Amino acid sequence: MIILDTLARAELLKDAVIAFPDECCGFLFGREESNGFRAVTQIQVVNNAKEGDKRRRFAISPLDYIKAEQYAEDHQLQLLGVYHSHPNHPAIPSEHDRIAAQPWFSYVIVSVLDGRPDALRSWRLNDEDQFDEENVGVVASSINHEFNHQS
Repeated sequence: MIILDTLARAELLKDAVIAFPDECCGFLFGREESNGFRAVTQIQVVNNAKEGDKRRRFAISPLDYIKAEQYAEDHQLQLLGVYHSHPNHPAIPSEHDRIAAQPWFSYVIVSVLDGRPDALRSWRLNDEDQFDEENVGVVASSINHEFNHQS
């Protein structure tokens, strides 16, 4: 199960709406708990580095991955995965998403229909290199929550 902090979820949805009709993308940071739950406390918006039409594809540059890994290390967080949007399309991973996926990451996909967020779902690769859906929960941000949003 992946649990999104309300502020992180709000920022993710905001990014998806702003990027519409293109796909947005970014990183998920937090902790994997001993019970297997993943708690996402922060996101980091990144530029969709896809060349050409960004309405059906996204790309994250290698430099952005390096920066995300460094950010996680510097802030004692784990890089838990990637999010992206599907403009006017369901929040279901494409074959392109599957081929590009990393085994340990969670992949949160938000469907944006006519500029408004719709379904938000999360996926992880299984041992057969196919996606399994993760349950998604949302928890309120703590009072002392430090939210870091970087573009």
